[in-house]
Amino acid sequence: MPEGPEIRRAADSVEKALKNRTIIDISFAFDHLQGYEEILRGSTVTRVDTKGKAMLISLDNDQVIYSHNQLYGKWYIRNAYTYPKTNRQLRLALHNEKKSALLYSASDIEVLKNGEEEEHPFLSKVGPDLLSEDVTPDDLFARFQEKRFQRRKWTSLLLDQAFIGGIGNYLRSEILFVAGISPFSRPIDCTEEQLYRAAKACIDLIWRSYENKGITNDPALAEELKKKGKKRYEYRHWVFNRE
Repeated sequence: MPEGPEIRRAADSVEKALKNRTIIDISFAFDHLQGYEEILRGSTVTRVDTKGKAMLISLDNDQVIYSHNQLYGKWYIRNAYTYPKTNRQLRLALHNEKKSALLYSASDIEVLKNGEEEEHPFLSKVGPDLLSEDVTPDDLFARFQEKRFQRRKWTSLLLDQAFIGGIGNYLRSEILFVAGISPFSRPIDCTEEQLYRAAKACIDLIWRSYENKGITNDPALAEELKKKGKKRYEYRHWVFNRE
């Protein structure tokens, strides 16, 4: 499943293609959404946000297109009305005079009114998004010690989207390695130093992955290994998916 950095990079691409441009055509694959096509056609995209692994495309008519890629969803940005060669199923297409933003394979798509995000089953519960919200290590340090979180094992806690939005398997492994914490321990078992290292690692690694196209390893080391002919999976992470 794509994690927060992958969704944020996809959102950047969608925003670059659509922001401040009029949607001249839009199509939904799902019958229950097709009634929105006429409502959304002619509107202008004002911004594209992320909340954990969800994407929110805001329009100037107070409508918001919500999507969650889940396991297989993938965005493609193409010249207007051109499509990739793929066996995936097209679920959502937004077209302006220059570009098309195409979402394939995703099944979790909704149209919300501006403000309804606060009542949405996923959005209302998801934790802080470290890529779109001003979250500091001190904020996370305090969050780790909240009663609802402090007695849960790190291995499951970090995957709970209500804890921190956007963390998945590879970020979990990398965060615990960099912080020097056993995945089977709990926040309450950790020293203050470990908790602060974990807080800093959460922020540093999710941003490093976002800025370096999925690489969580030290960028200089990754580049050195790449020049030596190592494959991407051998230099991308510190520990995830490595023997």
